[in-house]
Formats: sequence, structure tokens, C-alpha cells
Amino acid sequence: MTLHSFVAADALPAHDKFTNLPNRRTGQTKPDRPRVVILGAGFGGLSAARALSRCPADITIVDRRNYHLFQPLLYQVATAGLSPADIAGPIRRVLRRQDNARTVLGTVQDIDTSAQTVILDDMRLPYDYLIVATGARHAYSDESWETFAPGLKKIEDATTIRAKILMAFERAEIATDAKLRQRLLTFIVVGGGPTGVEMAGAIAELAKRALKRDFRNIGPGAARIILLQRDPRVLPGFAEGLSRAAAKALEKLGVEVLTQIEVESVDANGVSAAGQRFDAHTVIWAAGVMASSAGRWLDAPRDAYGRIEVEPDLSVPGHGNIFAIGDTASVRSADGRPLPGIAPVAKREGKYVARLVHARITRGKDPAPFRYRHVSRMATVGRSSAVVDLGFLRLTGCPGWLMWSAAHVYFLIGFRNKFAVALNWLWAYLTYESGMRLITEPKK
Repeated sequence: MTLHSFVAADALPAHDKFTNLPNRRTGQTKPDRPRVVILGAGFGGLSAARALSRCPADITIVDRRNYHLFQPLLYQVATAGLSPADIAGPIRRVLRRQDNARTVLGTVQDIDTSAQTVILDDMRLPYDYLIVATGARHAYSDESWETFAPGLKKIEDATTIRAKILMAFERAEIATDAKLRQRLLTFIVVGGGPTGVEMAGAIAELAKRALKRDFRNIGPGAARIILLQRDPRVLPGFAEGLSRAAAKALEKLGVEVLTQIEVESVDANGVSAAGQRFDAHTVIWAAGVMASSAGRWLDAPRDAYGRIEVEPDLSVPGHGNIFAIGDTASVRSADGRPLPGIAPVAKREGKYVARLVHARITRGKDPAPFRYRHVSRMATVGRSSAVVDLGFLRLTGCPGWLMWSAAHVYFLIGFRNKFAVALNWLWAYLTYESGMRLITEPKK
């Protein structure tokens, strides 16, 4: 989860109150217990916190929001497939039965490694062990593009994009100028990775359903969805056959897939790329991410994407009691390839660091250096098609979609969210209905 800038912090007392947290059931404190601070309640941070449930230490998890967000399904919120509440859950609810854990809603400003203190807006939080899981943010060639081409990292991003897409339909319905109508109904997705492919397919499905049934002056054929990809093919991390299958599925939905095309500029009226001009009312950025500011806070070595280049035990170089995981860390698999920033990797790293911290607190034996062989890759294309690469098995079409759906439901937090998402998908599959078409953002 991204944590490079936080919102308002809790008005909490001085840092010494966190030295010995009282047990909420007995009211008693345990003096001199080690303090483990976790920055970020994404997949990695939350996995580490839960894995430390039986550790004789006080665990404090800090995040700028009070909920854990399942980012892989944000695109479905942006395209009116799911509600934000379906893919998020309060952090306090997740940890409510874990007596040694506390949650702080706070803004991290810096980390003082010499004093072993995390500096928040209005307090200092001391630590004996620090786990940094602060996620990533969007990466643009020109930061001014973000105004016109938002990405998907937060619920606010998704609801803003949803409002813009739906408002484009509404404005096109009453537009009398043909040029304006075409610009309103042109949607550009920049980036052909899993997020870009899934977003383009979902917009195409939404346009086909909404424009066919709910509008009178515009039809499905009026919408134009363009996917711009810099590489020679979409889903470059997948096997070539799966990339071809994904491109064909997108084209079947009516998406124009343009590869080997570099974006030169983005403005309020569209995109310029490879000497061509694409006029569009809606541009969505899915072309890359940059790690949070954690590397700068720790003055640690970083790769080109700002991720901390960690040691084999995921510790930050020069700081044996500080660990970086998830999108914050640059970790390589046994074959030397960088591990992708996806949920299974972050969760495995969180559990590994928790085991290591627990061993050191209890004076046990450190686990072997972290190892993870990444083989599974998944991306969905539209309503009932996906590509799945499990290494030993490759699936496309409906079988791939069923596998993709099961995996994503599994990784959701809480039974309520799992049930709600599964039910929504089943309803949408049987009825071709999308029931979340709400314009909730104020007009700009």
C-alpha cells in the first residue's frame, strides 16, 4: 500500500506511552517488551502483523488510512463493477483479536535511525524493530501528466475515474456536436501490463452494456477504447502465446491495441504519441509505479524505481533491525529476476520477516535467507476471459477467468468481502448487469 504521504494523524500522547502497551483485557503492562513498528497495512505489512500475533512484543501498525485495500480490484470500482466497500476492510477490525497489536492512523514524516524513532506529524514512535511496507505510487515521465491521466492506487482514484467515465456517457448523450461526442466517448489507457489490460477490457464491457441498454442517442459502436503500449506486446511478463491471446480477447471486445508506441505528452484533450494525436476526454495511466519515500527516509541504496535494495534477509543495508518488504523492496528470485509487486510476494515477505523478528526476540535461530520462486501470473480480459500462467499450466478464456476469480476472492480480506465480490460477479455474469454506476464526485 502506498504510504509516501499520509493524511492526518491521531492526536496521541507522547511516545513513551507506546513503550509498554497495556493488555486491553487485563489492563496490565509488560515492561521492557520489544517494540515492533510496521509502516503500511497493505498485503506485506498486515501479513507481518498477523504473523507476529504470538510474539512477546508490542506491535504497532501505522497507516495513513484506517483500512486495508485490495488494490488489484480497484479497476472494477473504477468501471462500476464493484463498490469500494467490497474490496476494503478496517485495519482495526482485522487486528481486533490480536492483543499485542495496536493501530495508529498517522502521517510519517521521517525515520530517525540513530534514535530508532519513526517521526509522525505530532508524535514520535520508538521502535526496536521496524518493518517498512509503504508501497508504491504512480510513475510519470512528466509529473504534470498526472492531472490529466490519473492512475489507480486509492479508492479516491477509482471513484474519480468512475465518475469521469460515467459523466462522459451522460454528456455524450446530450451532445449535439459530433466531434465533441466522439472525444467524450474515446477512452485511452496508457500501459499494457495487467492493470492496463484489465482496465481497457472493463471499460469496453461497461460501454457495451451501458450504451446498449441505458442510453437512447448513443450506442455501443460510438465508444472507442485505445490501449497504448510501449513494448512490442501487451503483458510482456507473460509467455508470448498468452500475450497474443490477451490481445485477441481485447480486440474482440472492440479495444484498439497499439504496441511499440511511446507517449510524448498528455493534456486535457488527449494524448500525443509516436507523432500521432489521440483526442480523448478520459485518459487513464497504467504505465508504471515508483516506490514510496521510504528509501529517502532511510538513506538506503535504491534501484531505478526507488525500491530499497535489501539484503538476503530483507533487512535494509546498514540497519539489521529495519526490514523493507513489498513494493518498497527490490528483491530478486533464485534466477536473478526481480520479484513483481503483487500480493503473494508481499505476503510471503511479510511472513518471512515476522519469523525472523520473532526468532531474534525469543533468541531462536534465524531462518535461512528469503527465497521465493515466482511462477504464477494472471490477468483478466473482460467479462469471462483471462490468461493464467502457473508455470506448469497455462489457461486462457473462461477456464482462465474461473482460476483468476478464485485467486482474487481468496486474497480478499474478510468473509463478507469474499462473499460480496463472488455474489456480484455471479450476478453480473448471469444478468450482464453492473449495479454500481454512481456518479459520486462533485463536478470540477
